[in-house]
Order: sequence, then C-alpha cells, then structure tokens
Amino acid sequence: MPSPPSPSAPTSPTGPPVSAAPPSASRPPGPDPAEAEAGDEGRPAGEAEPGGEVPPVPAIGRTWPVGTRPPVVRGWEPPATPYARGHRGVDLAAPPGTPVRAVAAGRVSFAGRVAGRGVVSVELTATGLPPLRTTYEPVRASVREGDQVSPGQVVGTVEPTGRHCARSCLHWGLRRGETYLDPLSLLPPWLRRTAPSRLLPVLGVPLP
Repeated sequence: MPSPPSPSAPTSPTGPPVSAAPPSASRPPGPDPAEAEAGDEGRPAGEAEPGGEVPPVPAIGRTWPVGTRPPVVRGWEPPATPYARGHRGVDLAAPPGTPVRAVAAGRVSFAGRVAGRGVVSVELTATGLPPLRTTYEPVRASVREGDQVSPGQVVGTVEPTGRHCARSCLHWGLRRGETYLDPLSLLPPWLRRTAPSRLLPVLGVPLP
C-alpha cells in the first residue's frame, strides 16, 4: 500500500515535490536597508531631493568658535563638483592654545584624531534630519563623544596648524549629511558685525 506524501514536501500535480522557499528569502517592500543608510532611497545623505534644495542653515550661532571676531584667513569656497578643488569651510586666525567654543548647543559626535590632527565634531540640536554637524580642527579636545555642549562652552584648544595655514588657524566646517555648507551662515548678522572692543577715553582724565 503506498504511503501518503510527507507534509514537509508539498507535491506538484505534474512533477516531483517542490521545496518551499525559506522565510529569509523574502524582503519587505521598500528601499534596501543598505541604501537607506546612505540617505533617502539611496541618495547621498544631505543631498536635496530631485527638484528640491538643501534646507537653509538656521542662524543659531551664539558665539564665534575663537575670539570675538577673528580674522578670516581663508573663506568658504564651495567646489564645483563633489570631488573638485575648493575650501570646504573657513579658516579663522587663532594662535595655538586659544580656547575653541561650541557655536551652538549640540552633542559631541566625534572627539579624536584624524590623519594626525585633533578633530571635534558637534551635531547641532534641533536642526533637522540629517542634523547639521559642525567641525573644528586642529583641536586638542577637552570633551568626549556623547557629551552635551551649550553655546560658548569650551570644547578644546587650538593645536599648531602644520601646513594647512601659513600661520596658526582654526579650520571650521559645517555639513548636513554629506553636503558641505558655509559655517559663517550659522552666525546671525548682529554677531557677524560685532567688532573687537576698543578702549575709549574717559572724560576729565588726561590721555597719557
């Protein structure tokens, strides 16, 4: 007497048993998780959607990263293409040992060394997804990854620059995802116009 077919191997009416596909072979609908890590539907993170623009930078800065209004040794020079030459930030004159301050509130996303240079990066609070991230280098960090910082809080001190500037400077950068932005746009107009203080004569007191 023939034995009944095994329940674990469904049969085809016209052929041999057909094995069932394992559950892991199927993938839920939607973008691939590997592509989602790079950005929405595989686009580089921070890149504008087709027909759109990168969100404007909010002027949330409450202080310069060094000094009161330091000289800009080299300004923002956006490259024509992602891999073209340019200057993806600004260089601010600052001697070694100058305190470096967070320009706005955020969380330290990196504090360490990259290619021999000290780097501190801060993800700025409430600046959308992906969040704005400002970077300071070369800096001897006084904060650690995960620290919360407030505007004006010291995050480190300027290290000797090396070959980046002809004289000692702080390189200050800004990114949203993989898109580089002008860090000076973080500063409101009243702060960018602030001039260094100078002593004024007091009435009735003779000048030396």
